[in-house]
Amino acid sequence: MGAAVVPDRRVTQGSHLFYSTFSTTKNGRPPEKIIESTVPSIYISLTTFSGRPRVAKLYFRHGTVSSAKTLNLLAVAHNYRSQGKQVVLIKPALDDRFGAEVIRSRVGIEQTADIKVLADTQMDRKNFEGVSCILVDEAQFCSASVIDQLRAISIDLNIPVICYGLRADFRTQLFEGSRRLFELADSIEEVKTTCAFCNRKAITNLKHVDGVATLAGPAVDLGAEEKYFPACYCCYKEQHAMALTQRAA
Repeated sequence: MGAAVVPDRRVTQGSHLFYSTFSTTKNGRPPEKIIESTVPSIYISLTTFSGRPRVAKLYFRHGTVSSAKTLNLLAVAHNYRSQGKQVVLIKPALDDRFGAEVIRSRVGIEQTADIKVLADTQMDRKNFEGVSCILVDEAQFCSASVIDQLRAISIDLNIPVICYGLRADFRTQLFEGSRRLFELADSIEEVKTTCAFCNRKAITNLKHVDGVATLAGPAVDLGAEEKYFPACYCCYKEQHAMALTQRAA
């Protein structure tokens, strides 16, 4: 009797779903000895190749000032809660522009933060029991240690962590939290907006004092629309060149 290779039912091996093959005779009955097929098994990975369940991701969604990052965060929180799911909102304690515990979008929508973090905060994992998602506002102000903890939580507790924040300061230098997120995040997404001075995409945060561009002051210098503007790099350079001319006059 000749042997024909036909597809078998789907079988689960370990934590992968496989399509296996086996050999049969012409009448469809399996032979006494299985003949090894040269046709490779086709599998769809439901978990990692190591057999461990897939873990949740750490996301970094960055954008310039006035790119609706916080509005995006609050919308995500609303979507989870409207489905009866629990979320935890985290913010750096140093960001007290709208109140010590308030996360507020520039359009006026706000929520109360569940956790405030300092540079040396050690987060209690009991706070994340039953949580479907962790959302972090102004993540650029978080220390590398806090970002490392969030990375570990996403893996160990299998909870997605979505961080929103600036990429760089007004001198175009990375913040500590942003740098660590670029190093560790599974997914890096840009929240886009246009330059305040033209229609190109903004990539920098331009700082103004008394209406003039400046590079003076500490890297962490809290402010809002009255101080910071989204700018493309061309306009960023032009604004600083104009400032130099004004100061020299």
